[in-house]
Parts: sequence; structure tokens; C-alpha cells
Amino acid sequence: MASLLVAASPFLLNTLSERRTRKFSCSVLSSYSSRSFGKPRVLPGGGGATRRVFVGFGALFLDQFAKMASGSRSLVASARFNQGISPVEQILKNVEWPEEFPFKEEDFSRFDESPDSLFYSEPRFVTHIDDSAIRALTDYYSKVFPPSNKPGIAILDLCSSWVSHFPAGYKQERIVGMGMNEDELKKNSVLTEYVVQDLNVNPKLPFEDNSFDVITNVVSVDYLTKPIEVFKEMQRVLKPSGLAIMSFSNRLFFTKAISIWTSTGDVDHAWIVGSYFHYAGGFEPPVAVDISPNPGRSDPMYIVYSRKMSA
Repeated sequence: MASLLVAASPFLLNTLSERRTRKFSCSVLSSYSSRSFGKPRVLPGGGGATRRVFVGFGALFLDQFAKMASGSRSLVASARFNQGISPVEQILKNVEWPEEFPFKEEDFSRFDESPDSLFYSEPRFVTHIDDSAIRALTDYYSKVFPPSNKPGIAILDLCSSWVSHFPAGYKQERIVGMGMNEDELKKNSVLTEYVVQDLNVNPKLPFEDNSFDVITNVVSVDYLTKPIEVFKEMQRVLKPSGLAIMSFSNRLFFTKAISIWTSTGDVDHAWIVGSYFHYAGGFEPPVAVDISPNPGRSDPMYIVYSRKMSA
């Protein structure tokens, strides 16, 4: 039972041991209605602490933690993070995952269940994170991407829009954008081709096996309602040892983000994305990186990445 400790964040442990559920009122949800804003909003509470227990958290996982409630103080203490190192960067180290995917269908529900095609029908030529976070992401890409114009390299930008935040002048023989709005994709100058597709309706990627060297997803993993299906597809279309990079912040279109995301904080988010890689199968152990440029003064920026197993 103790091995489950490293699989969950201290925020989650605290919430489950206290056995409390705190939900947002309709007035709060209304104030963050994604239909009312052109740009995503900051997650209420700053994204740094759990605001309510996962609505449909897997029964088995919940039951296991409930049984540990009486010893929660010592268990939380043993999960303490090392000072001087971002908690996000520590949460995926030495994880012992539950045997089964610990989330239920309800965890991927959203306040606004209207068709995403309607929500994204109008283009939004805005950036979803501030300039400092964008520079941090672009700088990270410059360090991990294959060299520009390297023969045979193909990149897929999932949930793409009018900008991908790739390094200035970066080019490859094939850079595919998949997104929801054609006008946005047409304006993205880094793309060599694009596909309009709603992954929440059809998570099947229209590409051959072993097609891409890199897959990116910028501040959109929190909108996926079928993440395991999407991550399995990512694994399929990546080349052996291909790199998948999921980046996220604490900004979002609140009513379109999944329940489990709006219910939790930044550290939990890293664990959630890591679980997608793990339970999809065929990936190396995921790694979390905190690339936040100015903690407390600009948007935070986090990466969870993994590579497709080579054999």
C-alpha cells in the first residue's frame, strides 16, 4: 500500500485524507465561461493547490486512499518534496503506478459539453500564454528539436493554431499541424500541411505508423476527453525513439477543460499527463520539467515528455 504514495501528489493525498469535496458555484463557473473570452483565463486559485476532490476518481484508487486516511499525516510527510527543486520536476520520479488507469469517464467531463466545433468555429488570433512563457517554451524547443532542415525529419503539432512557438526560422521537410480552426492553421507559417480534426470526436490520427520524429502539444492537453486513445495514436505514429512533448500552464478555457484538470493544481497536472503516457503503453517513463521563466511574476510553464520505446 505504501507504494501508492509516490503515485499521487501531496495535494491529492491531503484532499483524500480529509475526505472533503469543494465545488465551484455556478457563479464562479459563469465568470470563467469560455464563451465570454477570446483568451484563456488563469485557473482559479492560481493552479497551485487542489480545489476539490476528483469528481469521478477511480473507485479502486479512492478506496485504497480512503483506507490510508488514518495514517495520512505520516504518508504525506514521506512524500515531501526536496527544497530547491520544483515539485513538478519531482512528481514523476520513481513513480509506482496503480495497476489500472485510475480515472473514470466522469473525470473527463466538462462544464460546457456543447460541440467543440462550435466553440472553435471562430478563429482566435491570440496567444494563450504570456510572452515570457512563450520565450521559455521556444527556448526549450531549440534545445530538444532536431536541427533545422535536417533531411527526413517530420514533426506533428497536435491541437495546433496560428502559431506553434517553434524557434524563429525553424524548418523541416514536413511539419504537420492538426487543429480545430482552418483559418488559424492557414496562418501558421511554420506548417507545411495541416489537418482539421476534432480529437475529442475522432482520436484516430490520419497518418501511417512510424511517421513522425517529434509530436508537440501546447497548452491543450487539458482539453482532451479521450487522452489514452490520443496517446496510443501518438505512440503509433511516432518513429522509434520519437519524442512527444506536452506543454501546459495554468491558463485555460475553463468551461472546456476536463473536470480532473480544473479540480487540481500544477503538480497534479504533471502526474495526470505522465499517467497518459504510462497507460497508453509503448512509451519510456515520462519526465516532467519546470521551465517557468519568472515564478510568481509570469505564467508558469511545464513540460511532460516521453519517447516511444525503440523496441
